Amino acid sequence: MLLSLVAVSVVLAGWSLFSRGFERLRLTAPMVLVLVGIAVGFTTQDALASTLNAVTAQHVAEIILAVLLFVDATDVRGGYLGSDPRSALRLLFIAMPLGLAASVLLGLWLMPGLSWAVLLVIACVVVPIDFAPTSSLLRDTRIPERVRSLLTVEAGYNDGIVSPVFIFALVLASDRTDAETPLDALARAVPDAGKALLVGAVVGAVLAIATNNAERRSLMTGQAKRLILVTAPLLSFGASLGVGGNGFVSAFVCGIAFNYFRTSPTFAAELELVDDLGFLLASVMWFVFGLTAVLALGYGVPWGIVVFCGLALTVVRVAAVLLSMVGSSLGWREKLLLGGLGPRGTPSIVFGLLAFNALEGAAEHTVAQVLVVAVLGSVVLHGAGAPALARAYAKSQANPVT
Repeated sequence: MLLSLVAVSVVLAGWSLFSRGFERLRLTAPMVLVLVGIAVGFTTQDALASTLNAVTAQHVAEIILAVLLFVDATDVRGGYLGSDPRSALRLLFIAMPLGLAASVLLGLWLMPGLSWAVLLVIACVVVPIDFAPTSSLLRDTRIPERVRSLLTVEAGYNDGIVSPVFIFALVLASDRTDAETPLDALARAVPDAGKALLVGAVVGAVLAIATNNAERRSLMTGQAKRLILVTAPLLSFGASLGVGGNGFVSAFVCGIAFNYFRTSPTFAAELELVDDLGFLLASVMWFVFGLTAVLALGYGVPWGIVVFCGLALTVVRVAAVLLSMVGSSLGWREKLLLGGLGPRGTPSIVFGLLAFNALEGAAEHTVAQVLVVAVLGSVVLHGAGAPALARAYAKSQANPVT
């Protein structure tokens, strides 16, 4: 534990001091922390499995996901579905379900022996996108603003939408629950989600309205306005669990409600503290991912998992996006960009670690292997391939086909 604390602190301090240089090299803090996590993992390999499987580690991962879901929900600019809401809805409610379904079918072929519930858990790990390891792409002006806006909306909302599906699948797949059929799992998941929606909406709305009133009466300092945004996801998460709800859904809905009801010209500045906290927590998860990589690769990775992850990152993603955008106003090059620019990151890591804690036996090992191969594959594929796609698109625009 002490070695991990020192390692994370040293990396973040070093990255902060030379962040501009690292950005020019396209080296983000998560990328560096993965490498350090792998190095530390080799020195603590004997105690690694028990540490990652600890109840404390699970609770920490849950709180981190709650904060990240809140941050994502408050971070979408230009309207709640961006500047192109119809295309955003296509991505979230057509492309994403298609990606989940295709991943399950692909898993039935390449990972035989696993139940469909476990495969749905795995699909929830590999489908959501996140730009933490390749954040510079969202500032790359070679990519059309419309595409960047859609990717920002998708990355902001997809993990919040997937989380109830993930909990449903995990309840059904886990041997530690009483759910034996999909109806049993739904009977547990639907009421939990309903309570979470109510708690999240109430907490977010009440805190936002209270903040508006306190601000008008000059009762709050600038620091207090930032601090209340940190307490919001923790309060909604804890309150939802207290009434038997889904804390993840609650934190996500709380962020949407707070974003909707908060009326302040300085709201973007007020988000800085919770944004920085989210960045710090996500960075810690990337270090933990490095530790997990040592454990998962130590099991040996079957070729079926490698092929599954490769197809999920490429063919499944691109096909789902193209199908969802049939009839949309986007050009075919923009559609290909949307499909090709889909890195995996922090949501995959947190979902994977939660599943690793909840499952047992072959399913536990498989989830860890899929998590590591998918995220490492995405770092390599999208780290090198995404800038190439951006260059190719810019070149095609400069020299259009006549």
